[in-house]
Amino acid sequence: MRDERWQQIHRLFQSALELAPERRRTFLDEACASDSALRREIETLLVAHKEAESFIEKPAIEVDAEIIAGPRPVSIEGCLIGHYEIIRQLGAGGMGEVYLASDTRMSRHVALKLLPTYFTQDKQRVRRFQQEARAVLALNHPNIITIYEVGEANSIHYIATEFIEGVMLREQMRGAQMHLHKVLDIAVQVASALSAAHQASIIHRDIKPENIMVRTDGYVKVLDFGLAKLTERDATALLDAEASTVAKVKTEPGMVMGTINYMSPEQARGREVDARTDIWSLGVVLYEMITGRLPFEGSSVGEMFASILSEREPAPLARFTRDAAPAELERIIAKALRKDRDERYQTMKDLLLDLKSLKQELEFEIRLGRSAPELKSQSASPTSGQEAVVETIPEPTARPTSAPLTERIARNKTGVIIIASLVLLVAATAAVYFYHSRKATIDSIAVLPFVNATADPNMEYLSDGLTESLIDSLSQLPKLNVKARSSVFRYKGKEIEPQTIASELSVQAILNGRVVQRGDNLTLYLSLVDGRSGNQIWGTQYNRKQTDLVTLESEVARDVASKLQARLSGADEQRLAKNYTENTEAYQLYLQGLYHWNKLSPPEIRKSMEYFQQAVEVDPNYAQAYAVMGRAFFSLALTGDAPAQEVFAKAREATTKALKIDDTLSEAHTTFGWIKFFNDWDWSGSEKEFQRALGLNPNLAETSIAYAHLLAFTGRYAEAMPMAERARELDPLNLRINALEGQFLFYAERYDDSLIRLQKTIELEPSFWLAHLFIARVYIEKKMYGEAITEATKARDLSNGNSEAIALIIYALAKSGKRDEAEAVLDELKKRAAERYVPPYCLALSYNGLDETDQAMASLEKGFEQRDVRMVFLKVEPKWSNLRSDARFSDLLRRVGFAP
Repeated sequence: MRDERWQQIHRLFQSALELAPERRRTFLDEACASDSALRREIETLLVAHKEAESFIEKPAIEVDAEIIAGPRPVSIEGCLIGHYEIIRQLGAGGMGEVYLASDTRMSRHVALKLLPTYFTQDKQRVRRFQQEARAVLALNHPNIITIYEVGEANSIHYIATEFIEGVMLREQMRGAQMHLHKVLDIAVQVASALSAAHQASIIHRDIKPENIMVRTDGYVKVLDFGLAKLTERDATALLDAEASTVAKVKTEPGMVMGTINYMSPEQARGREVDARTDIWSLGVVLYEMITGRLPFEGSSVGEMFASILSEREPAPLARFTRDAAPAELERIIAKALRKDRDERYQTMKDLLLDLKSLKQELEFEIRLGRSAPELKSQSASPTSGQEAVVETIPEPTARPTSAPLTERIARNKTGVIIIASLVLLVAATAAVYFYHSRKATIDSIAVLPFVNATADPNMEYLSDGLTESLIDSLSQLPKLNVKARSSVFRYKGKEIEPQTIASELSVQAILNGRVVQRGDNLTLYLSLVDGRSGNQIWGTQYNRKQTDLVTLESEVARDVASKLQARLSGADEQRLAKNYTENTEAYQLYLQGLYHWNKLSPPEIRKSMEYFQQAVEVDPNYAQAYAVMGRAFFSLALTGDAPAQEVFAKAREATTKALKIDDTLSEAHTTFGWIKFFNDWDWSGSEKEFQRALGLNPNLAETSIAYAHLLAFTGRYAEAMPMAERARELDPLNLRINALEGQFLFYAERYDDSLIRLQKTIELEPSFWLAHLFIARVYIEKKMYGEAITEATKARDLSNGNSEAIALIIYALAKSGKRDEAEAVLDELKKRAAERYVPPYCLALSYNGLDETDQAMASLEKGFEQRDVRMVFLKVEPKWSNLRSDARFSDLLRRVGFAP
C-alpha cells in the first residue's frame, strides 16, 4: 500500500511540474478533490522543488554558468563559497548538502554544510539560529564536532566544521550486530556530549543515528548541534505531521525522514521542549542499537505519531535479543523513554552516570572472569523501514572475515608459527613489565570523589563520606602523598581524562570509585589508574551489608595501600585498621555531618553540627565526631557569623572530649591549636598543638596552613611561607589555602607576589570572595583605592555581606577623599550591627580609615573584651601603622600577647 501511495504521489507531482504554475491549483483541485492529505503532500513537494531550484540558482562566487545544466548543477567541485574551495560532495539530506572543502585561509580540510534557502528565508528564524550557533561555537567537548564558522556568502548560508574520517552510527547499525560493550561505549560518549551542551543551555533537538558519527578509532562525535532550531515550526505546523515530514524528505521512495522516529512526545505535540527531549531521543537510539528496531513504529507517519503519543510502552528488550539483557539496562532505557517527561530522567547527567555505572559494572565482571552478554538480535534487519540517511559517508573498508580463528589458522600453517611466536613475545614482554611494575612504588595518589550510582541524591553523603574517610586514612601513611579533599572534589561530576588530573595534581595514580546501594546491600567498585598512561592498575568490588559500613573503609584503605606497593610498618597497619566507632548508625550520622560541613556556608555548618551531635549521642566515645564538631563551632567565629565568646567555649568542650578519648587524633590537636591561637592568644601553646598534630600526621594540609597562620601573624615570615607552600602542595586546588598564602605574602610586604598568588586563586574560581577581599587589602596599601573599592565590593556581594569587606570599602573611600560616601556606608554598617553580629574589629577599621582615632580605639577595646578573632591581625596589619605610636594601642598589643 505504501508503494502504491508513493507512486500516486509521484505521478501527480510530475504531472503538476509539467504545468504552468497558474494552472497547478486547478489541476490539484480536480485530482485531489477527495484526499486533502494527498494534496498537502504534493504541494509540499512542489514547494521543496521550488526552493531547491532557488538554492541552486544562487551559485557561490567563481561558479561559471557552464557548470549549471538546467535547474541543477552538474558539479560545483573546485568552486569557491566564501573562502572555502569545494573538493567533493560527502552527502545530502533534508538539512542541506555536505561537501569536503578546503579552507583557503587556514590550509585545512573542513566539512561544509550548505543550508537550503527554504530554511533561511525567514529572517527571524535565521537570527534565532545564529544566536544559538554562537553558543554552539563556544562548546568545547571531545565528543562534539568542532564548528569553525557559521557564515554566509552570496546569500548561501553555510556551516564549516571539522572533517572527520568515520562512518555514521546508522552505517554501523546496518552492519554486524553491535556488542553490548560497544553500544554502551557509544551511548556514554553521546550522553557526555549532550550533558556538556545542556550545562551550556543548548538542546540538540535532533538526536538520531544520522547525527552520530563514529571515527575509525571508536571515538564518537555528535553532529548538527543547533540545526534543529533552524527547522522549528509553529505548533500548528508540527501538528500537520505529514506535510511537515514530506517537506524534509530527500531519500528513496517510501522512506520518511528519520527525525520523526526519534521525536519525544512533547516535541511531536509541538510543545516547548527542554533537555529532556534529548534524553528521550538518546533512549530511542539506545533501544535501536540493542534490538535492531525502533521502540515505537508505524507503517505511516500518522501511525508513527500515534505510537509515540499513545500510552503504549516499548516492547521488552528480551523480545528482540537471543540473550537476556541486564535488568539495569532495561531500567535505564525504560526510564529514558517515559512518555511523561516528569517521570523521565530529569538531567542528561543522571542518565550518563547510570550508563557509565552499568558499563563499569560489566567491565568489572569481565575482569572477574565473567562474560558480558552478547545481546544478539533475533531480527535480520537492523532497523525499521522509517528512516533516512541525512549524510552519506564513503563506505568503510571491508570488514574482516567472520570465519573462526582456528579455521583461518588451519589454512595457513605459517600463520600458526608466526602467531605462536608473537604470543610468546607478548607474554615475555608482559612478564618483564609485570615484574618491574610490581617492584615500583606509587608514592602519590588522588582519591577522586566516588560516584553515587544509587540514583538517589539523598545518598550523596555516603559516596562523599566514604571518599573523605579513605583520604583521611591514607594520608596517615607518612611516605604517601595523598591529595586533600578540597582539591580532588573540584573534579566531582566532571568528565576529565585521568592523565590531565594526574598532571594538575602532580600524582602518580588516580583512584576512582562508584557506590551502589540497593536496600541493605552496598556495593563499592574501585579502579586504580596509572596517572601517566591512563591504564588501569587494579580494579575490584566490595559487596557488603549496610551494617558492615564501618569496617569497609579500613579494609579498602589496606587494599589500596597494598596495590600501591607501599611498605607498611606495624604502626601503619594499625593506623589503617583503626575505626573511630563500631556503630554504623553513628558513622552514617558523622558522614552526613561531613557532607553539610564541607559546603562551608553558615547555615550548612549549623546543620552539620546537628548531625555530629546526634553521632556522639549514639556513640559517646566517637572522638573523630567530637573533633570535627569543635572545628565547626569555631569556624562560625572566623566567618563573623557568631560572637567568639559564644562558639569558642563549645568548640573547646568538643575538642577536649575528643582528645580525652583519643590523644593521637591529629585533627583534634589541630583544632585545639586554632582555639589557642584565635581565642586564647596563646602563641606557644598553639605552636605545641600544631607541632604535635604534624608529628601524628604530616600530610594534613589543614595543619600546615594553621601553623603558617601562627608563624605569619607573629612576624615569622621566613618560617611561615614554606609551611604555606607545603599546605598548597598537599592541597593544590584548595581555594582557601591559595588565598591565605597570598595573605601571608601581603603581610610580609611582598605585595606584587601576593597579587600574583591571589590572581591565580581567582583563575581557579572567579567567585571566591576571600581572594577578592585580600586583593582589596593589597590595593589599599598600593594606594590604588578605586581598584580596592571594586575588589572589596565583589567580596561583599559574593559573601552575602561580609563585614570586613564593607569595612575595607569604607576605609578605601575615606582614603580616596570620598568621606561623605564612606560615612554613609559606615552608617549602614552600624545599623546592621543592631540586627546581626558585626565584629568590633571591622568597625574599628572603618573608624581608623576616617581618622576617628578615639572611636577606633573604643571599638578595638570591645574586640578585646569579646575576644574577636581578628585581634590577631594587630601586629602585622599595616592599616594600624598610624596608631603604633599611641600608648593605648601599644598597651592593647601587649594585652593581646604581642610585644609592642
